[in-house]
Amino acid sequence: MAKIMVLGTTSSSGKTTLVTALCRAYKNRGINTAPFKSQNMSSNAFNTPAGLIMSNAQAIQAKASKIEPTTDMNPILLIPSSDMGSDVILNGKSIGHMRAAKYFKYKKELKPKIMESFNKLEKAYDLVIIEGAGSPAEINLRENDIVNMGLAQMVDAPCILVGDIDRGGLFAQLYGTVKLLEKAEQKRIKGMIINKFRGDLNLLKPGIKMIEEKLGIPVLGVIPYTKIELADEDSIIDYKKDCNINEQTEIERDKEIEKLAKIAEENLDLDLIFRMAK
Repeated sequence: MAKIMVLGTTSSSGKTTLVTALCRAYKNRGINTAPFKSQNMSSNAFNTPAGLIMSNAQAIQAKASKIEPTTDMNPILLIPSSDMGSDVILNGKSIGHMRAAKYFKYKKELKPKIMESFNKLEKAYDLVIIEGAGSPAEINLRENDIVNMGLAQMVDAPCILVGDIDRGGLFAQLYGTVKLLEKAEQKRIKGMIINKFRGDLNLLKPGIKMIEEKLGIPVLGVIPYTKIELADEDSIIDYKKDCNINEQTEIERDKEIEKLAKIAEENLDLDLIFRMAK
């Protein structure tokens, strides 16, 4: 079955939202799709009907795919309990609190669990859309990585890199992220997406041409800045949302997901992205 991974130049670059959009867009095209994030760090958790815990983000992505959320979509959830430690949730159940240094050493033991979950999804669906975490260029965390390029290698996934132009410095983010990767990792980056763009696209086109020439990687689309009412999981948020305070109905959530899918259809080359998946 096909799979593709969405990486970000930074936290809050739009990875989660983009995966949600792609899940619904491809489902609308008749492609049975599932989300996957090997490890998520969030206090915003979702309880499955079986009483298991997973990230709310992957639960929303499952709903975008019109399938029921399962912990295979997010086998590891870290719920922060302090600046130095988290409660570690494995396959929906807590295995205890770990300080960051201890978890950094322990996480390599989780690779078989991650592969077990991923393999289940890959066998069951036509397309698995994988979400990275933070940035793949966090070189201090490269050892035993299980969520960015380490995961891409584990599952042999092609990757898309998304960057947030609204905060400034986008081209440096894209260039620096790719160049900090190992040569073999760079080859996995098949395309780039510019997110949260405001203004005249004609003024952006020279920059797009230059970054494509410098990196030899195509820009697959430019997504306009759009306010979406879906719950945030990061501490960095762009604007106040009612859904972060008040519970959202399924109908309200689905309306926002369809809005995302339409944005993806109108601004991304979805046919090319699907051909990149393998």
